[in-house]
Amino acid sequence: MSQTETPETPETAEPTPEERATAESRIMDDRRAKLAAMAEAGGEPWPYSASPTAHAADVVAAHSGLEDGAETEDRYVLAGRMMLRRGQGKLIFAELADRSGTLQLFVSKSVVGDDGFASFDDLDLGDWIEVAGTAMKTRKGELSLKVDGVRLLAKCIRPLPEKFHGLVDEEQRRGRRYLDLVANRDSLDVFVARSKMVSAIRRFLEERDFLEVETPVLQPIYGGAAARPFVTHHNELDMRLYLRIATELYLKRLIVGGMERVFEIGTNFRNEGISFKHNPEFTMIELYQAYADYDDVMDLFEALVPYVAERSVGTTTITHPDHGEIRLDGRWPRITLRDAILEQGKVDIDSASDDELRAALVAAGYDPKGDTTRGKLIDALLTKFVEPGLIQPTFLIDYPVELSPFARTHADNPKVVRRFEAFAAGMELGNAFSELNDPALQLERFQQQAQARAAGDDEAEQLDEDYVTALEYGMPPTGGLGFGVDRLAMLLTGQRSVRDVILFPARRTKA
Repeated sequence: MSQTETPETPETAEPTPEERATAESRIMDDRRAKLAAMAEAGGEPWPYSASPTAHAADVVAAHSGLEDGAETEDRYVLAGRMMLRRGQGKLIFAELADRSGTLQLFVSKSVVGDDGFASFDDLDLGDWIEVAGTAMKTRKGELSLKVDGVRLLAKCIRPLPEKFHGLVDEEQRRGRRYLDLVANRDSLDVFVARSKMVSAIRRFLEERDFLEVETPVLQPIYGGAAARPFVTHHNELDMRLYLRIATELYLKRLIVGGMERVFEIGTNFRNEGISFKHNPEFTMIELYQAYADYDDVMDLFEALVPYVAERSVGTTTITHPDHGEIRLDGRWPRITLRDAILEQGKVDIDSASDDELRAALVAAGYDPKGDTTRGKLIDALLTKFVEPGLIQPTFLIDYPVELSPFARTHADNPKVVRRFEAFAAGMELGNAFSELNDPALQLERFQQQAQARAAGDDEAEQLDEDYVTALEYGMPPTGGLGFGVDRLAMLLTGQRSVRDVILFPARRTKA
């Protein structure tokens, strides 16, 4: 029983942290002793490589239709962790887990011999192993690999989380993601889906003639978003630099240069709070398309999301733990921001004074003391009254110019810009607009941002003179879009926190 899971004994008192530490120390001493004995006997406990020929899922796909008790001559070599094991006399049943899934191992003393059987019995749960054998099905109907050879690839010196039901504490899971991936199959599946999602986004854009590019992470002037930056210093150049908060202004320089359709998948950094939908280090995709308006970009995003969903999670209808079914395909509603706030907040942002906007927030129990500009008040109204209710995919369109220093205004209403934000599951997914390409007007907007900064808005845009210079060389009509990989992954995998779709999220560590 020493190599199997300990049976549950509800009447036994929960061990203290000290008792757990003592038990873990004994296990580690035992496993280190096994390593030493193996090395002394001339074995190689840390081989350089392995040569698996298949994954567990390949065996399942090829042989799930076998009759009970049937054996084959189809031979496989698999590699992975040994996760479960039980012994029955001259037989050992174990479970091998790899990235694709799990498969039972059927180890018979009559097949592997006394020495092979003893060697397998000496393995520990969590060990990385390479096994060779043939596909079969037990009399009880369990698809298995009938093992005729086994090799240790890496010793698991520390015991895995108890009973392999996963780590319960969320912060422990996020802080030791490597254990979370081993113990919680669902977590591994989330990150596999995220990887497929990014690949699908890239494929979608490349099929539409977009070029993938790279722009600086370290920037002398940060811009492209309303956010506080992380600051660093370059010793050789003796200059202050900022970790980028967005890729926007560099990508639009490439449109000026004639690249016409560009996108970048990259990490941005914003020195702001941590919440279920915010992490200071996050992955964004920004794209810019020459000769396009925000309507074209809306159509693009509306097509991209279901395309990516189908290829990453296999469906365009997502089951969210809090909001039920969310359909990503079809036409997404388009609602003006003014109408949405008027309906939900009972205040008209076109005609209301700043004091009236502030009063509406106070009446709803929101403290707007930090919102010193009209743009921030309107954004707070959106966050408080509108965003939580946008469950099915929706576009909010036509934002006040105060919120959008890089967007073009409507020809018939200079107070409103041609901008949209995409929402689903009560959160923003993406932001886009028809790009401002008039250099004189762009300079004026920068100056307005400087006034907002002087009034106390420390997230206002900095003046980027080189960007204005680039616009003076001419940028054609352009539509741009930015959306968060992390939030889209949350939506598609049904996670409540962005921290559960980022492999290593920011967290406080011990001093």
